[in-house]
Amino acid sequence: MALLSVSRVAPRPLGRRLFLGAPFMLTAATACAQDVDDPSIKYEHSSLVIVTAAREIKFDVEMAVTEPQREHGLMFRKQLGAYEGMLFDFFREAPVSFWMKNTLIPLDMVFIGGDGTIRHVHANAEPLSTKTIPSEAAVRAVLEINGGSARLLGIKDGDKVKHPIFGNA
Repeated sequence: MALLSVSRVAPRPLGRRLFLGAPFMLTAATACAQDVDDPSIKYEHSSLVIVTAAREIKFDVEMAVTEPQREHGLMFRKQLGAYEGMLFDFFREAPVSFWMKNTLIPLDMVFIGGDGTIRHVHANAEPLSTKTIPSEAAVRAVLEINGGSARLLGIKDGDKVKHPIFGNA
């Protein structure tokens, strides 16, 4: 139960209080704005090739190599081109997990070992989900592409990814 107090002081005009409170409101607005796309995070562009049993498929990718880049990833994106994606480089093999918080489009996550071998494909990750998606093995990198693309293009476990980070391109 809240106790309300009654003030007998005459109300003052809001002008000065609003002016003095503006810095605090601006700080609060900035904190809330961190939940939207961050234009200060820039990505280098690269290309990679996935070698399947049937063909070689070229993707244009953005490279997520710093912690802020990897944390932000493809959040808040409304679309991704058919042969576009993001390559997350962790620089060494280790088990990793992802989630889809603030990610608006379904994605396929392609978990890749240090030699470029695809170790696991997680298809159609659910947008906005906070459910963790584990790599199921130690991996060096993760490629995120449009949801359903791996199946449509025949990308599966055991296929090879050619890119300089794997030393095979």
